[in-house]
Amino acid sequence: MSTQAPLTIGGLRRMLADRLAQAGIDGPDRDAGLLLGHALGASAAALRANANDPVETVPAAHAEALVAQRLSGVPVARLVGEKEFWSLSFALSEDTLVPRPDTETVVEAALALVADRQAPLRVLDLGTGSGAILAALLVELPGAFGVGVDRAEGAARTARDNLARAGVAGRACVVVGDWAGALPGGFDLVVSNPPYIPSIDIVGLAIEVRDNDPLAALDGGPDGLDSYREIIREAGRLLVSGGHLVLELGIGQEADVATLLRGEGLETLGPARCDLGGIARALSARRP
Repeated sequence: MSTQAPLTIGGLRRMLADRLAQAGIDGPDRDAGLLLGHALGASAAALRANANDPVETVPAAHAEALVAQRLSGVPVARLVGEKEFWSLSFALSEDTLVPRPDTETVVEAALALVADRQAPLRVLDLGTGSGAILAALLVELPGAFGVGVDRAEGAARTARDNLARAGVAGRACVVVGDWAGALPGGFDLVVSNPPYIPSIDIVGLAIEVRDNDPLAALDGGPDGLDSYREIIREAGRLLVSGGHLVLELGIGQEADVATLLRGEGLETLGPARCDLGGIARALSARRP
Protein backbone atom coordinates (compact mmCIF):
# COMPACT_ATOMS: atom_id res chain seq x y z
CA MET A 1 0.00 0.00 0.00
CA SER A 2 1.63 3.25 -1.18
CA THR A 3 1.51 6.56 0.61
CA GLN A 4 1.18 9.85 -1.17
CA ALA A 5 4.35 11.93 -1.25
CA PRO A 6 4.08 15.17 0.74
CA LEU A 7 3.47 18.34 -1.21
CA THR A 8 6.69 20.32 -1.57
CA ILE A 9 7.19 24.06 -1.73
CA GLY A 10 8.20 23.77 -5.38
CA GLY A 11 5.25 21.53 -6.17
CA LEU A 12 2.80 23.93 -4.57
CA ARG A 13 4.33 26.84 -6.46
CA ARG A 14 3.88 25.01 -9.77
CA MET A 15 0.31 24.12 -8.89
CA LEU A 16 -0.53 27.72 -7.99
CA ALA A 17 1.17 29.04 -11.12
CA ASP A 18 -0.82 26.61 -13.28
CA ARG A 19 -4.03 27.84 -11.68
CA LEU A 20 -3.12 31.45 -12.44
CA ALA A 21 -2.00 30.63 -15.97
CA GLN A 22 -5.26 28.86 -16.76
CA ALA A 23 -7.09 32.04 -15.74
CA GLY A 24 -4.97 34.13 -18.11
CA ILE A 25 -3.06 36.01 -15.39
CA ASP A 26 0.12 37.62 -16.71
CA GLY A 27 3.32 36.40 -15.06
CA PRO A 28 1.74 33.42 -13.28
CA ASP A 29 4.99 32.00 -11.89
CA ARG A 30 6.03 35.42 -10.61
CA ASP A 31 2.69 35.95 -8.88
CA ALA A 32 2.67 32.42 -7.47
CA GLY A 33 6.15 32.94 -6.06
CA LEU A 34 5.28 36.26 -4.45
CA LEU A 35 2.09 34.95 -2.89
CA LEU A 36 3.65 31.70 -1.69
CA GLY A 37 6.62 33.59 -0.29
CA HIS A 38 4.26 35.89 1.58
CA ALA A 39 2.31 32.94 3.00
CA LEU A 40 5.50 31.21 4.13
CA GLY A 41 7.33 34.36 5.21
CA ALA A 42 10.10 33.35 2.82
CA SER A 43 12.20 35.27 0.32
CA ALA A 44 12.45 34.36 -3.36
CA ALA A 45 15.89 32.89 -2.69
CA ALA A 46 14.54 30.77 0.16
CA LEU A 47 11.74 29.43 -2.04
CA ARG A 48 14.30 28.29 -4.60
CA ALA A 49 16.69 26.85 -2.05
CA ASN A 50 13.96 24.93 -0.22
CA ALA A 51 11.86 23.91 -3.22
CA ASN A 52 12.06 20.21 -2.31
CA ASP A 53 11.03 20.70 1.32
CA PRO A 54 7.50 19.69 2.34
CA VAL A 55 5.09 22.55 2.88
CA GLU A 56 2.94 22.65 5.99
CA THR A 57 -0.85 22.60 5.76
CA VAL A 58 -1.62 26.03 7.25
CA PRO A 59 0.71 28.14 5.06
CA ALA A 60 -0.29 26.06 2.04
CA ALA A 61 -3.95 26.89 2.69
CA HIS A 62 -3.02 30.54 3.16
CA ALA A 63 -1.22 30.57 -0.19
CA GLU A 64 -4.20 28.97 -1.92
CA ALA A 65 -6.51 31.58 -0.38
CA LEU A 66 -4.26 34.36 -1.64
CA VAL A 67 -4.31 32.90 -5.14
CA ALA A 68 -8.10 32.72 -5.01
CA GLN A 69 -8.14 36.45 -4.22
CA ARG A 70 -5.71 37.11 -7.06
CA LEU A 71 -8.05 35.25 -9.40
CA SER A 72 -10.87 37.54 -8.26
CA GLY A 73 -8.91 40.58 -9.46
CA VAL A 74 -7.00 41.71 -6.37
CA PRO A 75 -3.44 42.76 -7.33
CA VAL A 76 -0.53 40.90 -5.79
CA ALA A 77 0.76 44.12 -4.24
CA ARG A 78 -2.51 44.55 -2.33
CA LEU A 79 -2.37 40.96 -1.11
CA VAL A 80 1.20 41.16 0.17
CA GLY A 81 0.85 44.78 1.31
CA GLU A 82 3.84 46.22 -0.48
CA LYS A 83 5.30 47.03 -3.89
CA GLU A 84 8.80 47.60 -5.23
CA PHE A 85 9.52 50.95 -6.89
CA TRP A 86 12.93 52.32 -7.84
CA SER A 87 14.47 49.25 -6.14
CA LEU A 88 12.84 50.30 -2.85
CA SER A 89 10.01 48.53 -1.02
CA PHE A 90 6.88 50.55 -0.28
CA ALA A 91 4.07 49.64 2.10
CA LEU A 92 0.54 50.24 0.82
CA SER A 93 -2.74 51.27 2.37
CA GLU A 94 -6.30 51.65 1.13
CA ASP A 95 -5.61 55.36 0.59
CA THR A 96 -2.64 54.85 -1.75
CA LEU A 97 -2.21 53.82 -5.34
CA VAL A 98 -0.02 50.83 -6.08
CA PRO A 99 3.20 52.42 -7.43
CA ARG A 100 3.66 51.47 -11.08
CA PRO A 101 6.81 51.08 -13.18
CA ASP A 102 5.50 53.80 -15.54
CA THR A 103 5.82 56.32 -12.72
CA GLU A 104 9.56 55.71 -12.50
CA THR A 105 9.63 57.81 -15.68
CA VAL A 106 8.73 60.83 -13.53
CA VAL A 107 11.74 60.16 -11.29
CA GLU A 108 13.99 59.78 -14.33
CA ALA A 109 12.72 63.02 -15.86
CA ALA A 110 13.18 64.93 -12.61
CA LEU A 111 16.72 63.66 -12.06
CA ALA A 112 17.63 64.61 -15.63
CA LEU A 113 16.90 68.24 -14.72
CA VAL A 114 19.26 68.31 -11.73
CA ALA A 115 22.73 69.62 -12.53
CA ASP A 116 24.21 68.89 -9.10
CA ARG A 117 22.74 65.95 -7.20
CA GLN A 118 24.53 66.99 -4.02
CA ALA A 119 22.87 70.43 -3.97
CA PRO A 120 20.53 71.41 -1.09
CA LEU A 121 17.40 71.34 -3.23
CA ARG A 122 13.83 71.74 -1.98
CA VAL A 123 11.51 69.15 -3.51
CA LEU A 124 7.69 69.07 -3.37
CA ASP A 125 5.58 66.02 -4.25
CA LEU A 126 1.90 66.86 -4.70
CA GLY A 127 -0.47 63.93 -4.12
CA THR A 128 2.38 61.91 -2.63
CA GLY A 129 0.30 58.77 -1.90
CA SER A 130 2.72 56.07 -0.76
CA GLY A 131 5.60 58.54 -0.98
CA ALA A 132 7.26 56.51 -3.73
CA ILE A 133 8.30 59.40 -5.99
CA LEU A 134 9.50 61.56 -3.11
CA ALA A 135 11.47 58.76 -1.45
CA ALA A 136 13.13 57.78 -4.74
CA LEU A 137 14.17 61.37 -5.39
CA LEU A 138 15.54 61.90 -1.89
CA VAL A 139 17.57 58.69 -2.13
CA GLU A 140 19.13 60.00 -5.36
CA LEU A 141 19.52 63.59 -4.09
CA PRO A 142 21.27 63.26 -0.72
CA GLY A 143 21.41 67.01 -0.14
CA ALA A 144 17.73 67.61 -0.80
CA PHE A 145 14.83 68.18 1.58
CA GLY A 146 11.38 67.02 0.49
CA VAL A 147 7.77 67.82 1.30
CA GLY A 148 4.93 65.47 0.43
CA VAL A 149 1.30 66.58 0.35
CA ASP A 150 -1.77 64.37 0.28
CA ARG A 151 -5.40 65.07 1.07
CA ALA A 152 -5.85 61.64 2.72
CA GLU A 153 -4.57 61.26 6.28
CA GLY A 154 -4.13 57.53 5.71
CA ALA A 155 -1.92 58.14 2.69
CA ALA A 156 0.13 60.70 4.63
CA ARG A 157 0.76 58.16 7.41
CA THR A 158 1.80 55.54 4.87
CA ALA A 159 4.12 57.99 3.13
CA ARG A 160 5.80 58.89 6.43
CA ASP A 161 6.37 55.21 7.17
CA ASN A 162 7.80 54.63 3.71
CA LEU A 163 10.14 57.60 3.91
CA ALA A 164 11.46 56.10 7.14
CA ARG A 165 11.87 52.69 5.48
CA ALA A 166 13.88 54.35 2.71
CA GLY A 167 16.11 56.04 5.28
CA VAL A 168 15.21 59.59 4.26
CA ALA A 169 12.65 60.59 6.91
CA GLY A 170 15.14 63.03 8.43
CA ARG A 171 15.06 65.04 5.21
CA ALA A 172 11.32 64.97 4.60
CA CYS A 173 7.95 65.90 5.98
CA VAL A 174 4.46 64.94 4.87
CA VAL A 175 1.47 67.21 5.36
CA VAL A 176 -2.25 66.71 4.83
CA GLY A 177 -3.79 69.22 2.47
CA ASP A 178 -5.58 69.83 -0.80
CA TRP A 179 -2.70 70.24 -3.24
CA ALA A 180 -0.48 73.18 -2.31
CA GLY A 181 -2.90 75.89 -1.23
CA ALA A 182 -1.39 76.40 2.23
CA LEU A 183 2.27 75.93 1.31
CA PRO A 184 4.80 78.72 0.86
CA GLY A 185 6.93 78.80 -2.27
CA GLY A 186 10.66 78.38 -2.66
CA PHE A 187 10.81 74.91 -4.23
CA ASP A 188 13.44 73.98 -6.79
CA LEU A 189 11.51 70.96 -8.01
CA VAL A 190 7.81 70.09 -7.92
CA VAL A 191 6.62 66.65 -9.02
CA SER A 192 3.20 65.04 -9.20
CA ASN A 193 1.37 61.96 -10.38
CA PRO A 194 -2.13 63.47 -10.21
CA PRO A 195 -5.48 61.81 -10.91
CA TYR A 196 -5.79 61.92 -14.69
CA ILE A 197 -8.38 59.37 -15.78
CA PRO A 198 -11.49 61.03 -17.30
CA SER A 199 -14.47 60.23 -15.07
CA ILE A 200 -16.34 58.44 -17.85
CA ASP A 201 -13.39 56.06 -18.38
CA ILE A 202 -13.16 54.83 -14.77
CA VAL A 203 -15.69 52.05 -15.34
CA GLY A 204 -13.57 50.63 -18.16
CA LEU A 205 -10.36 50.33 -16.15
CA ALA A 206 -8.91 46.93 -15.34
CA ILE A 207 -10.56 45.42 -12.27
CA GLU A 208 -7.18 45.40 -10.47
CA VAL A 209 -7.18 49.20 -10.68
CA ARG A 210 -10.88 50.11 -10.66
CA ASP A 211 -11.83 48.01 -7.65
CA ASN A 212 -8.63 48.27 -5.63
CA ASP A 213 -7.07 51.73 -6.06
CA PRO A 214 -8.71 54.74 -4.35
CA LEU A 215 -11.08 56.53 -6.72
CA ALA A 216 -9.84 59.93 -5.57
CA ALA A 217 -6.37 59.04 -6.85
CA LEU A 218 -7.72 58.04 -10.28
CA ASP A 219 -10.57 60.36 -11.24
CA GLY A 220 -9.32 63.46 -13.04
CA GLY A 221 -12.74 64.95 -13.71
CA PRO A 222 -14.73 65.14 -16.96
CA ASP A 223 -11.68 65.58 -19.23
CA GLY A 224 -9.03 64.13 -16.91
CA LEU A 225 -7.37 67.53 -16.53
CA ASP A 226 -8.91 68.96 -13.34
CA SER A 227 -5.91 68.23 -11.12
CA TYR A 228 -3.45 69.52 -13.72
CA ARG A 229 -5.30 72.83 -13.77
CA GLU A 230 -5.04 73.17 -9.99
CA ILE A 231 -1.38 72.20 -9.82
CA ILE A 232 -0.28 74.32 -12.76
CA ARG A 233 -2.18 77.33 -11.44
CA GLU A 234 -0.05 77.16 -8.27
CA ALA A 235 3.24 76.14 -9.89
CA GLY A 236 4.53 79.63 -10.62
CA ARG A 237 4.06 80.59 -6.97
CA LEU A 238 5.62 77.41 -5.64
CA LEU A 239 8.74 77.34 -7.81
CA VAL A 240 11.82 79.50 -7.55
CA SER A 241 12.89 81.23 -10.75
CA GLY A 242 14.49 78.52 -12.86
CA GLY A 243 12.72 75.80 -10.87
CA HIS A 244 11.16 72.78 -12.54
CA LEU A 245 7.79 71.02 -12.57
CA VAL A 246 7.47 67.37 -13.65
CA LEU A 247 4.03 65.85 -14.20
CA GLU A 248 2.99 62.30 -14.96
CA LEU A 249 0.67 62.12 -17.97
CA GLY A 250 -2.17 59.88 -18.97
CA ILE A 251 -2.33 58.51 -22.50
CA GLY A 252 -2.73 61.26 -25.08
CA GLN A 253 -2.60 64.15 -22.60
CA GLU A 254 0.73 65.74 -23.52
CA ALA A 255 -0.64 68.46 -25.82
CA ASP A 256 -3.42 69.51 -23.45
CA VAL A 257 -1.13 69.67 -20.41
CA ALA A 258 1.51 71.57 -22.37
CA THR A 259 -1.13 74.13 -23.33
CA LEU A 260 -2.08 74.55 -19.66
CA LEU A 261 1.57 75.02 -18.70
CA ARG A 262 2.19 77.67 -21.32
CA GLY A 263 -1.02 79.42 -20.33
CA GLU A 264 0.42 79.96 -16.84
CA GLY A 265 3.72 81.29 -18.19
CA LEU A 266 5.74 78.10 -17.75
CA GLU A 267 8.20 76.91 -20.37
CA THR A 268 7.70 73.32 -21.50
CA LEU A 269 10.95 71.42 -21.97
CA GLY A 270 10.88 69.39 -25.14
CA PRO A 271 8.70 66.36 -25.74
CA ALA A 272 7.53 64.30 -22.79
CA ARG A 273 9.74 61.45 -21.64
CA CYS A 274 8.28 58.10 -22.68
CA ASP A 275 7.82 55.06 -20.47
CA LEU A 276 9.00 51.57 -21.42
CA GLY A 277 5.82 51.11 -23.46
CA GLY A 278 6.62 54.13 -25.61
CA ILE A 279 3.84 56.25 -24.08
CA ALA A 280 4.53 59.94 -23.36
CA ARG A 281 4.51 59.74 -19.57
CA ALA A 282 6.42 62.61 -17.91
CA LEU A 283 6.27 66.22 -19.04
CA SER A 284 8.73 68.76 -17.64
CA ALA A 285 8.41 72.53 -17.45
CA ARG A 286 10.46 75.42 -16.12
CA ARG A 287 9.55 78.63 -14.39
CA PRO A 288 11.43 81.44 -16.20
